[in-house]
Amino acid sequence: MYRSSVNPSMQAIILAAGFGTRLQPLTNTIPKPLLPIAKRPLIVWNLRLLRDHGITKVIVNLHHLGDQIERYLGSGSHLGMHIAYSREKKILGTGGGIKQAEQFLRESSDDAFLVFNGDTIINIDLSHMIDNHFTHGGLATMAVRNDPDVDRWGALELDNTNRIVTILGRGQPAAHKTQPITRKMFAGVHIMSPLLLRDIPIGQESSIISPYMKCLEDGAKIYGYQTTGYWSDVGTPERYDQTKRDAEDGILNWISWEECATKTGGQNL
Repeated sequence: MYRSSVNPSMQAIILAAGFGTRLQPLTNTIPKPLLPIAKRPLIVWNLRLLRDHGITKVIVNLHHLGDQIERYLGSGSHLGMHIAYSREKKILGTGGGIKQAEQFLRESSDDAFLVFNGDTIINIDLSHMIDNHFTHGGLATMAVRNDPDVDRWGALELDNTNRIVTILGRGQPAAHKTQPITRKMFAGVHIMSPLLLRDIPIGQESSIISPYMKCLEDGAKIYGYQTTGYWSDVGTPERYDQTKRDAEDGILNWISWEECATKTGGQNL
């Protein structure tokens, strides 16, 4: 695995407030981030990935059955992490949720931070992605992946320098047909500057896609980071079942949970 000098004070936000509507009735009583994959809650897979890359300060946004998530994870100290919680009285979406969680980030507007979709399991080299972000010096970097069904997810269009030129909604046709453009899908992990959040209203539901699109229109540099490792969006019963089968088949094998337990004084995440 690539290793970099990742700033140990870098923070991450895990988006965990959603209702998990497509996974009902499972999510009527269990929040989606606590659904088990190989006997470990979904959210723990993302936490251990962050910790493996030296990121131990995490903010988790909460709404639907959020008290269960907070009780399970606690302060995070037993995981070798520090976890804070951004509690949403009403669901705020990806934009509003990140904006509210901003209060837990450090004060400097220059401090980039990571954002994880809470329903994604991914094997990605975060250290390399972070170095790539700072090398390019863009406002944000979005993890992207190839997918034969990219239009179903909503495509990102990138030029030959991996700079994102367009963010398309689901099913939208290509916007740039005359330039050398590649179409990829967003993989659920991004690094962003707090400057991206400037125009998001506080306390209102919104999507993070809107400020992204405005920044692109204004000429801001936003880059894609190609990932080729395992990825699953655990958003439907079919994909959840497939992810569990993948775990049983040993495909989700990029972490030694026994080693993880040793590092945390016997706590097997």
